[in-house]
Amino acid sequence: MELFVPNFNSALTSAIVELDYLRRIHLSPTTHPVVFSQLKRLFHTLESVGSARIEGNNTTLTEYLELQHEEEQHDAQNENVLEIQNIESALAYIDECGTDRPIDALFIRELHQLVVKDLQTGRGGEGDMNAGCYRRHNVLIKGSAHTPPDFMVVPELMEELLQFINHKDPPQFDLVKIAQAHHRFVWIHPFGNGNGRTVRLFTYALLIRAGFKVDIAGRIVNPTAIFCSDRENYYTHLAQADLYTYQGTEQWCNYVLLGLLEEIRKVDQLCDHDYLLNAILLPAIQDARQCGRISQEVQNILFLAATKKTIMSGDIEALYPTQSKTSLSRKIKQLVNDLLLMPEKPQGRKYVLCFSNSLIMPSVVKYLAKENFLPHNL
Repeated sequence: MELFVPNFNSALTSAIVELDYLRRIHLSPTTHPVVFSQLKRLFHTLESVGSARIEGNNTTLTEYLELQHEEEQHDAQNENVLEIQNIESALAYIDECGTDRPIDALFIRELHQLVVKDLQTGRGGEGDMNAGCYRRHNVLIKGSAHTPPDFMVVPELMEELLQFINHKDPPQFDLVKIAQAHHRFVWIHPFGNGNGRTVRLFTYALLIRAGFKVDIAGRIVNPTAIFCSDRENYYTHLAQADLYTYQGTEQWCNYVLLGLLEEIRKVDQLCDHDYLLNAILLPAIQDARQCGRISQEVQNILFLAATKKTIMSGDIEALYPTQSKTSLSRKIKQLVNDLLLMPEKPQGRKYVLCFSNSLIMPSVVKYLAKENFLPHNL
């Protein structure tokens, strides 16, 4: 594989420069870390649902979240839910590995194993009877003019891909390499099934390694949003890259990097407490009240928690000036039990807004969609 070097005055070069700046800049987030952590989990769910949707899974984000909040176990409400859960588990594994885990053949096979775990391997199933192993037969890609290479050369081609991605090149080319690696992985189609889901996880891992970390000092990275918002456009650009022409490769890299730039610009706004408060949290709490999921009293307390970032039982005294401290503590405890507040620290007496529940989450999703954080087809 050869590194693609764009023309100096191209739109792709401009995107490279700006993305390189964004990954190096140190954000000074004002969003509370506990709230940010909840957003990160939500975007991991979005990433998982979006990746599965590209492969034809019809479960919506709302449906999946509703199932997550129900107590009874689902026989994987079928495979669709299990498929999404597998992707979430793989994302968590990548986050756990951080930048310490080498991106090698074993790592890629581990991701594939997580992706297809416990899924059916028969006709129409999303599993793979050789989970974690490169394919041992030739395959076709439905709807694609490209025929993947013979299975006998897959290990050699994957080793070449890994050498390419691990070769030390000037850091400004990191994201071009990631775009090229994504396409090359799909072109090789190394597994019998689950290639699309695995390559998007592979891309996520490469972005983390390239410096787009997902902690409070970094940012939320959601590369699948680039691809799942328009599946046909994704496939069209992959087909252009299959030609291995300068123009085809440039169009593919443009598609990936400009999409990533747009996503990062949007999602970085969520690090700003004032923006998150006024655009998402307060409207979501009010919406939950208007839909009858919470009471006016609960809305008042949650408004306070969202605005102040943390509250103690004494902070709600102004809302209930005639009530005893015991009564105020009881109100806070009830909200914690209802998963509407959560301790800032284990056993702590300061509490933070919690929206990872069936009462507030639907409204948070609604306002994230309204602010164009979610692809319209999820």
